[in-house]
Amino acid sequence: MTADLLLEGRVFRGLAGGFAEAVAVKDGRVVAVGTRAEVDAAVGPGTRRIALGGRVAIPAFNEAHMHLLPYGLGLAQVNLRAEEVKSLDEVLGRIRVAAQQAPKGAWVLGRGYDHSALDVGRHPTAAELDAAAPDNPVWIVRTCGHMAVANGAALRVAGVGHNTPDPEGGVIERRGGGLTGLVQERAMRLVSASIPKPDEARMVDAIEAACRNLAAMGFASATDMNVGMTAGMAEVAAYEAAKRDGRLPLRMWQVLAGNPEGIAEAAWEAGLRPMAGDDSLRWGAVKVFADGSAGGLTAAFFDRYVPADTRGVFTFPDETIHALLRRYHEQGWQLDIHAIGDAAIEQVLRGMEAADSAAHSFAGRRHRIEHCGFVTRDQRRRMLARGILPVPQPVFMYEFGDTYIANLGRERSEYAYPMKTWLEEGHHPAASSDCPVSTVDPFVNLFTMLTRKTNKGTVLGAEEALTAEQAVHCQTWCGAYTQFAEERRGALEPGMQADIAVLSGDVFAMEAEAVLDVRADLTLREGAAIFDRHGEMA
Repeated sequence: MTADLLLEGRVFRGLAGGFAEAVAVKDGRVVAVGTRAEVDAAVGPGTRRIALGGRVAIPAFNEAHMHLLPYGLGLAQVNLRAEEVKSLDEVLGRIRVAAQQAPKGAWVLGRGYDHSALDVGRHPTAAELDAAAPDNPVWIVRTCGHMAVANGAALRVAGVGHNTPDPEGGVIERRGGGLTGLVQERAMRLVSASIPKPDEARMVDAIEAACRNLAAMGFASATDMNVGMTAGMAEVAAYEAAKRDGRLPLRMWQVLAGNPEGIAEAAWEAGLRPMAGDDSLRWGAVKVFADGSAGGLTAAFFDRYVPADTRGVFTFPDETIHALLRRYHEQGWQLDIHAIGDAAIEQVLRGMEAADSAAHSFAGRRHRIEHCGFVTRDQRRRMLARGILPVPQPVFMYEFGDTYIANLGRERSEYAYPMKTWLEEGHHPAASSDCPVSTVDPFVNLFTMLTRKTNKGTVLGAEEALTAEQAVHCQTWCGAYTQFAEERRGALEPGMQADIAVLSGDVFAMEAEAVLDVRADLTLREGAAIFDRHGEMA
């Protein structure tokens, strides 16, 4: 048997296997890995050889928690992310330019602003957006995705006025008897439901564009965490069309929107069942929201926030969310439940514990608590006892860590997203980005796990820092584990899928700061290039 491909040089097999000198691939699978002598038997005259030089090959990254379709659609929206937009004038200027280029009456959509990072330290207002775009409805979503600002035209189109009541689990901000334009949590649906839905062709384009962007960063697998919240059941059809037409470069683990306004019930009625699909597109889970974001003061905590007399927002009362968890668990779905604050995590855990029964056991189900940022020791113990997995975003510490200090105080912030503790306790934390909430760049996540530094240089919880081997493990094998795929990918061992990323530098041997400059040179899915920066597979 002659291998199709040989990568020669530094190869990271995985946390368990350590390093090798070469890896050989045949028919999309790893056929040999180890020393050059051990791999030579699989090499023949027809084998393509790629010398890694000072680079390193690793199992391809797995993005275990992101919103792929919204990310793809957002590539055509106004970019307001904090790394580029640091002033209110810049926010309004970008909206003004977009409105001038749009037809009168067309929606202007923006994503990614962070009010705490703006020079004014507050959200834009409806009046300010009206002045920037007097002829267009405007909708800009904060980086966390849990709140947004609408201008007057958008509020009028949506029928939201000063007498509109707050929905359950949502807030419409008012000052002096008038609307500021800010809406939070489930109140966002009052406005977003009026935004025209993308058609299938546009969604397929967005899915493919998002996948291509991720492949260029070393990903071969990803997740869409809330399918149905943009265009309903049409999103399911768009993904199936992308797969059918060969426009789905990444392996996708799909999570249906499960709140009452989501599509989980409609999907069930349409016959979609847990684990439907195949290894390229798998419908595996349902998502329910328990709270909001710590940066937006809506994550639910036992203790109050520092700058405001609030403990955050529960999306649902106990009886409602517990009934949802039981229903989706008994239907056979993996539960992927959003909970950031310790009080929300407690609400979710109690609901999960109540749903665990002899008839419907949690054993082997690998239910997940998404984010799980501010978790207590007792909650970790109870999660481990039932095999409930944390799916954290270390990059939140990089992008929002200083905001956490301002909102929650230093002590609570130090122990947020405790990656090392999770690993040592055996939790398999799948490091991810929640993109487009945070950057999907895996090297920012790696840097944060290595250093626990924020983007302002503040170190939070230095004892929770990981080695490079552990950090890569969390972005590869742990993600595969959450998707029941760890026997197929997430490591480079004989028989496993040849999903491989070749990185431009050896992240295991460089200073942590240098990791931010590393890029993917080559990304393989089952031995075939889905990204090739230098044409090495041409």
